[in-house]
Amino acid sequence: FRSLIKQTWQPAARTVSPYFDRPDYINALATSIEKAYETAELRPEVLVCSYHGVPKRYLMQGDPYHCQCQKTTRLLKERLGWDDTEIVTTFQSKFGPEEWLQPYTVEEVARMAEKGQKNIAVCAPAFSADCIETLEEINEEIKESFEHAGGEHFTYIPCLNDSKEHIETLSNVISENLQGWI
Repeated sequence: FRSLIKQTWQPAARTVSPYFDRPDYINALATSIEKAYETAELRPEVLVCSYHGVPKRYLMQGDPYHCQCQKTTRLLKERLGWDDTEIVTTFQSKFGPEEWLQPYTVEEVARMAEKGQKNIAVCAPAFSADCIETLEEINEEIKESFEHAGGEHFTYIPCLNDSKEHIETLSNVISENLQGWI
């Protein structure tokens, strides 16, 4: 948008609204979790929804991201038919000296293990595809924190990646946003 300000001719532009609370997206997440739970060695006691963190000051300045993460977790819980004890929201990838959104995933999974929860699953709803922050940070660093604190069974639930449900959701988002353009 800063670049467009300098243009004397303004091209048409659209932005896509966040889709964190779309029913088809929530269903895609729920389906991936149900599949992971069906194949887990033991049914996890708690699902940790680990979202990418941001500095807390963003929330204080009115950024809606924290609320969007909380709503995604709530809608997912409702879709799965779970109660509050079976799902939690945490934040990962903190760096730098300032306070970030909390609880921090790496610390929360350790607390859970110390309090006796020995079997958890972790998913990353804000990531559409697996990357270094999911494969390495969650499935290695966060898993290690959980196990070091006494956790026994850690299930990493992959991102939606190219799952049928995810592709359908993205196709729906694209089709809806192209209306009137094509």
